Amino acid sequence: MTGKTLFVSGGTRGIGKALVYAFAARGCNVAFTYASSADVANEIVADVETKFGVKARAYLLNILEPDTYKDVYKLFDEDFERLDYFISNAIISGRAVVGGFGPFMRLKPKGLNNIYIATVDAFVVGAQEAAKRMEKVGGGSIISMSSTGNLVYTPNYAGHGTNKAAVEAMVRYAAAELGEKNIRVNAVSGGPIDTDALKAFPNYEEVKAEVVKRSPLSRMGEPEDLTGACLFLCGNESSWLTGQTIVIDGGTTFQ
Repeated sequence: MTGKTLFVSGGTRGIGKALVYAFAARGCNVAFTYASSADVANEIVADVETKFGVKARAYLLNILEPDTYKDVYKLFDEDFERLDYFISNAIISGRAVVGGFGPFMRLKPKGLNNIYIATVDAFVVGAQEAAKRMEKVGGGSIISMSSTGNLVYTPNYAGHGTNKAAVEAMVRYAAAELGEKNIRVNAVSGGPIDTDALKAFPNYEEVKAEVVKRSPLSRMGEPEDLTGACLFLCGNESSWLTGQTIVIDGGTTFQ
């Protein structure tokens, strides 16, 4: 991956941050977006460049306004000569998901629509812009992060779970149409991962206990548990793999 470039949305915390470090450790230049804290983003940029000797840049992005991806990519083009890998990872939380996170009878269109915008619309625009640049270098790999909340019932997760199912369907359509450009498109579906986003759940301790109970490995997933699949999907070892969803859940969905 030396000399190649990854662009990941939501790279300052959790899974996104783990991806930034995992790819940079393999000699890959990294670009990532952040939602609010420029200071945190700049600290990561400086740390990555110092530790791994690669180029790193961070860009402000409001994931609820996916069309602004186009402006971010213009800044990206000023900093990088090529794009090889794109991972759609950023999610929303807090007020934006009110009406989308909760029991079925409390779901509201606005909250559900916001989750769709941040999950599906953002993947579409981000991947479209990525594909334009990948085509210039002969191909690439696009990944959408997903979750097993669309496979098994998770309390209060209907809004997110249904939209993860939608983005996995979009991945398959993108894979079918971008293959002729030598661009592979896949999804990585994680079981409950111990991130700040999960800790924001009001029933976090209950969820954690249930995950540990369900998993044959008797532990929660960590952000680093998902980086291996993403590295694999971006490497030559997976050159004939596209339109698929890889589930990494500690065995929690087959019981």
